[in-house]
Amino acid sequence: MILYMKQIDGWITAPQGFVAAGIKAGIKKSGNHDVGIIASTVPAAAGAVFTQNVMASPAVLFSRGVAQKDYARAIVFNAGCANACTGEQGMADARRMAALTEELMDIEKNEVYVCSTGVIGHLLPMDKVEKGIRDAHAALSVSGGEAATLAIQTTDTFVKKSAYEVMLGGKKAIIAGIAKGAGMIHPNMATMFSFITTDAAVQPAFLKRLVKNVADKSFNMVVVDGDTSTNDSMIVLANGLAGNPVIDSEQHPDYAAFYEAFLAVSQDLAKLIARDGEGATKFLTVEITGAVDDGAAKSVAMAIAKSPLVKTAFFGKDPNWGRIVCAAGYSGACFSPDKVSVALNGLLIFKDGMGTAPDAKRLQAVMEEHDITISVDLGAAGGAATVWTSDFSYDYVKINADYHT
Repeated sequence: MILYMKQIDGWITAPQGFVAAGIKAGIKKSGNHDVGIIASTVPAAAGAVFTQNVMASPAVLFSRGVAQKDYARAIVFNAGCANACTGEQGMADARRMAALTEELMDIEKNEVYVCSTGVIGHLLPMDKVEKGIRDAHAALSVSGGEAATLAIQTTDTFVKKSAYEVMLGGKKAIIAGIAKGAGMIHPNMATMFSFITTDAAVQPAFLKRLVKNVADKSFNMVVVDGDTSTNDSMIVLANGLAGNPVIDSEQHPDYAAFYEAFLAVSQDLAKLIARDGEGATKFLTVEITGAVDDGAAKSVAMAIAKSPLVKTAFFGKDPNWGRIVCAAGYSGACFSPDKVSVALNGLLIFKDGMGTAPDAKRLQAVMEEHDITISVDLGAAGGAATVWTSDFSYDYVKINADYHT
C-alpha cells in the first residue's frame, strides 16, 4: 500500500480547530515566555502518558485524572517552576490553573490538562500564573503556536516542532507536535513535555492505546542523562475536524497512514530532544541488532546511551570501543562476546571479541562528525532497538551545577 504523507512547516495550530498562545508572566528569571494555552475549538479525543517517577508533580497527578475522560479541550502550562514536591498547596495550585482556564473558556470541568516545568521544590507564584493564564487566553489564536512553544522551554536552545499532512479516507488531515527537553531526560513514558494535535477523527479509547504505543517507539527511546523527570507529560488531542471516517482499530483502512504520521511527528521530536541535550556536541544514534528479543536490544541500547564513559569518550572524539562493549556487557542481555560486532557510521571497529584496528584517518574522520551512529550486532537472534542520545561535555556539568542558582 502506498501511503501519502508529507512533512510540512507548521506549528501546533496547523491542524484545523486549534489555537494557542504563550506569554511572558514573569515566572522565569530570564523574562522569557513562560505561560501558555493550547486549545481546541471543539471537544477533542484525548490520550496521554506521564512520568513513572513516584515523586510526580501535582500537575501530573491532576492530569492523570483528566486523562480518564474520553475528551478534553485544552492544555494549560507554565515553565520556570515545576510545582513538584509542593504538597497540598501545589495540588491546589494545579487545580486552580485548570479551573481558571475552564472558566475563561466556558467549558466543562476536567477538560483541561495541566503541565508545569522548571525547578523542583518551589511553589508557583500564583498571582503571576493567574494573570498569565488570563493574558494567554486573551491572546489565543491560530498564529500563537510559536509563542506557545517558547513558553514550554527551560534549558532548551531551540524550539522543537514537527508536522505532517496525511490523507485519510479522501480527507486531508494534519498532525503536529511541539516538545521541550534538554536535560533530566530518561523517559519512562514520553519526554519532559510533548503536546501533539491533530484534526483527524480517532476513537478515544483507540487513541489512548496508540499514544502509549507511539511513546514506546519514540520518546521512550531517547535519553540524555538517565534522569526521569517528576513532570514528564505527553498529551495528544484529536478533534476530528478533518472529517475522515473515525479510526477505531488497526483494521481500519486509514490506520496505517495515521499511525505512520503520528509516529513520524513523535520520533522527529524525540530526536530533536537528543540533539539539544544540555551542552551536547554530538547527536548519537545507538542501533542494536541481533539480540534475543527487542527488550534485550533496548536494554543494551540504553546501557550504552546512558553510560557517562561512552558519552564523554564521544565528546573527546575518542573511539574507545571498550566502553561500548563494556556497557553492552553489563546491560543484562544474554549474548556471546565472540559474536559481537561494533561499527561507527559503518566503519567496523570491533569483531570476534577484539578490535579490528581500522584505518586511523578514516576513524578520526568519523569521530569528527556531529551525527554518529553506533551499530552493535549481538549475533544472537533477531531482536532490534534504536535509542537516540547525546554526548557529555564540560557544559553539561556547568549548566546543571548552576541550574538552581
